[in-house]
Parts: sequence; C-alpha cells; structure tokens
Amino acid sequence: MEYSVLHRAETRGAADFGWLKARYTFSFANYYDPKRIHFGVLRVLNDDIVDAGKGFGTHPHDNMEIITIPLEGAIAHQDSMGNGSVIQKGDIQVMSAGSGITHSEFNHHEDQLARLLQIWIFPNKKNVEPRYGQMSLDIHQQHNRFQQIVSPDPEGEGLWIHQDAWLHLGCFDNEKETDYRIKRKENGVYIFVIKGAVQVEGQTLSQRDGYGIYGVEILNFSSKSDDTQILLLDIPVKL
Repeated sequence: MEYSVLHRAETRGAADFGWLKARYTFSFANYYDPKRIHFGVLRVLNDDIVDAGKGFGTHPHDNMEIITIPLEGAIAHQDSMGNGSVIQKGDIQVMSAGSGITHSEFNHHEDQLARLLQIWIFPNKKNVEPRYGQMSLDIHQQHNRFQQIVSPDPEGEGLWIHQDAWLHLGCFDNEKETDYRIKRKENGVYIFVIKGAVQVEGQTLSQRDGYGIYGVEILNFSSKSDDTQILLLDIPVKL
C-alpha cells in the first residue's frame, strides 16, 4: 500500500533566538505538531542558521544517530569522547550518541554565518558505545546522481550508523532524470530539497520542501531547475 506525506517549506516550525534561526520539519524544541513527530525512524530534520562566533553550548544526547551536514561556513565541534574538529561545506559528521555523550557546536568563523542541516535518526540498537565519524565528500560524485553518504555498513561508502538507513546527496542539471531503487522493502524514502526544484512521482517539490513516500520500489526524479540539490533518506518506516 502506497503512502505519502508532503511538508511544504513554509509549513515548517520556526524559531528565532537571535543568534540562531531555525526551521523544523518535525516537532522540536518550542515547535509541536502531533501530526509531525517523525517519518519512520527520521525524528529530526532541522535547517539552522548560526550567527558568527555563536553556537550550541555543551549539552547531552543518548540513543540517537545524529548527522550534521554543513551547507555554508564551518562548525567547530567538541565532545566528551575527546573529539575536537571543524566540519565545513562538503563534509559530513555522524555521532552515535548511544549510552550517552555531551558535545558543543559553534560557528567556527567570527565574520560569517553558518548554515547546516541536523538530522536525528532513531537507532536499531540501544546503549551502544558512543562513536564519532567525520569525512570530506567528493562532491563531483553528486553530479546528476545520488552519492551515498551514510549507510548501515562500516565498510560501505560514506559513514555508517546503527540503523538500516542509507542517506544520499545529489546535485542535478535542469531536466535531468534519474531513478532511485529503495534498498529494503520495509523502507520508505524521505526527500528534502536543499535548493532548486524537482518532480518526484508526479509531485513537484521546491526549495526546502520535504516529501515522504512508502510502498514503492523505484522512484523517478526529474530536476526542474539548474543546480537542484537533494537530500534523500532511505529509512525504515516502522520504529
């Protein structure tokens, strides 16, 4: 049985803390919508703008797979595992919070904004040993195709998490068509348009729109603008 849900960009939750401007696809912090708690194991998809030199002070997490994708600028990271690093556009970061961690994230620059996507995915194993991963992506592998950036396989392409989930980024020319075959029949797909526009199975999506679909094996994408950038999450739909 096919099922889909559409989240237009303008319907997302919003918060303005001065130093942080955020849009929430799913309920988070001061934004709550009982119809928008999660899509399958996807719990959080936050679209953040962080002022120069500002950020999130040390705070805890547990039993969550946390993925950070910088879109502009750079984020300085520190955590209780002893990791200290800077992630920037073209990088990806994964934290398996497991049995518990604390960390902080600050805009690394004092003279420019940082923009990032933060994604939380429920794990399929609880109380694992916390783990950190970071890598720089070859963005040429995203041109007119979906580049795998996260998977369940420690030896696979990209980073790995404790969940039967595959994340991809793609950047497509206008009118470029491509297909995506879902990895597991138990999975659905959540599509987030970072920029541009795309048509997916007859549904037209614009910048920052989100679209979840379940019950299909193959999805057809047709880009409707130059430099259309898409985040695709192939994820279990049952918790």
